[in-house]
Amino acid sequence: MQKIYLDNSASTRVDPRVVEAMRPYFAELYGNASSLHSFGREAKAVMDAARASLAANIGAKPQEVVFTSSGTESNNFALKGVAFANRGKGNHIIVSAIEHDSVLGPAQWLQGQGFDVSYLAVNEDGLVSAAALDQEIRKGTILVSVMHANNEIGTIQSIDELGKVCRDRGVYFHTDACQSFGKVPVDVHAQSLDLVTINAHKIYGPKGIGALFIRDGIAIMPWQHGGGHEMGLRSATENIPAIVGFAKAAALCVEEMDAEDARTVALREKIIDAVLDTVPYAYLNGSRQQRLANNISLGFSGLEGDAIRLLLELDELGIAVSSGSACSSNGGGHKTSHVLAAIGLDAVRARGALRVSLGRFNTAQDVDIFLEKLSEVLRSLKPLTSVLI
Repeated sequence: MQKIYLDNSASTRVDPRVVEAMRPYFAELYGNASSLHSFGREAKAVMDAARASLAANIGAKPQEVVFTSSGTESNNFALKGVAFANRGKGNHIIVSAIEHDSVLGPAQWLQGQGFDVSYLAVNEDGLVSAAALDQEIRKGTILVSVMHANNEIGTIQSIDELGKVCRDRGVYFHTDACQSFGKVPVDVHAQSLDLVTINAHKIYGPKGIGALFIRDGIAIMPWQHGGGHEMGLRSATENIPAIVGFAKAAALCVEEMDAEDARTVALREKIIDAVLDTVPYAYLNGSRQQRLANNISLGFSGLEGDAIRLLLELDELGIAVSSGSACSSNGGGHKTSHVLAAIGLDAVRARGALRVSLGRFNTAQDVDIFLEKLSEVLRSLKPLTSVLI
């Protein structure tokens, strides 16, 4: 049975070119970047070059990029580090209602530490209004966090507008760009960004490596202490092979972005058109236009409660897709999507959707097979509505 992977928003296959770039740093050039001998100096030089390369991809200075273990760690560092470093200025934080759990979790934890957190509503497409954000900012607001692109429904925020509001109001602005980085341009100056979370495994790089852009002058408290690595902001021996892979993966994505965007949009639109044209009870979640090139979030009226069953039946046929965020399914069972609820879907529709996320290694043939298998599975399921295929 041919297996087709269509869950690239959860993680991606490591590009062979990235593997090749990483290979020497496992068994040949294996020094610790903090060591003073030649092995250590060589590792540090490689790390510095990778940091500079990543920084250039977002318009930052090398010293503004701090390596972490993941996007989750970067988000925790951004929210907690800024909150405690700026507590003397205020205790109000704003996050959008559709953030990843690695932002919502720290926000909820900070509430327990005495911080006041506001959750900014979105419209039916999942978009945050700059005017609404401006109204929500008040005296004592120290940080706003709005993700660049949503991991479930693919909505791309106008972060340049949101960033301008924050800059004009003197409030730090953080964006989780794990889904957008490498797919759409990120420019920390043009978009008025103060903190940006990125990671490697969503862009054909290795797992276990991320970074946080921290604009020079931002008041942030280190959240991990020890040997003073990463300019004293994040203590831990740097993962040189992963850092090299991260930089290589990012460089490839930026270099190939325009061509890959056009190719992926064509595949995305083929899937959306085919499903909406042939399945009367299908609907699309999120904006049709203002969404990631690789993201398709589909709902099927009457089958929302069968989202997991639909996923598993496709898996039996060799098709790997998702019912939403991979991180939110770790606790076992199935829960209502806070993202689908936030865009106004009722309790039934918010129970599930089919997320199809395309990637670099997917082909037009993959799409044809997926559409065939999806049709096969849908025919075997009986919607609660009276509408049938």
